[in-house]
Amino acid sequence: MVSLSPPVCDFGRPAIDFDLPGIDGKRHSLASSRGTKGLLVMFICNHCPYVKAVIHRIVRDTRELAAHGVGSIAIMSNDAADYPEDSWDNMVRIARELEFPFPYVLDESQAVAKAYGAVCTPDFFGYNAQLELQYRGRLDESRKETAPEGVRRELFEAMQQVALTGRGPAQQTAGIGCSIKWKKP
Repeated sequence: MVSLSPPVCDFGRPAIDFDLPGIDGKRHSLASSRGTKGLLVMFICNHCPYVKAVIHRIVRDTRELAAHGVGSIAIMSNDAADYPEDSWDNMVRIARELEFPFPYVLDESQAVAKAYGAVCTPDFFGYNAQLELQYRGRLDESRKETAPEGVRRELFEAMQQVALTGRGPAQQTAGIGCSIKWKKP
């Protein structure tokens, strides 16, 4: 397992459209995922210890962000052939068990992850209502272990600010996670 940190937020970078199959049997795009005040695009998977450490907080925060007009979508881009825990069937199982309040979609070709410049799981991209990038930081202080209760909810606070003002915080702490498991050429 290789741990990586994504680059700092490239403020204003436009969101890239996609059309991906969701575990709910529907196709999901940028337009279908966005909220009136913004969009959170998350690259996650099922097997990564960094994701496992925060998945309950992701569910909580995305549910609360929806009330602020921020839509959310989770994209799984890992090579499931080499990482069976990230298979379609496991995506369906995990999303149902945890009652994901957002679409969970498969980027089998990995083209969407590459287009976004995603490097790890989890990797968060927070956009304003104009779909301009405003946040590329961590969820909170969690790493492979869940941070203690009461830590700052950095992603939630940033996206709440984006919903209110259209701008993300100038200071952002990069996330950390497992490298995306790219398919061998």
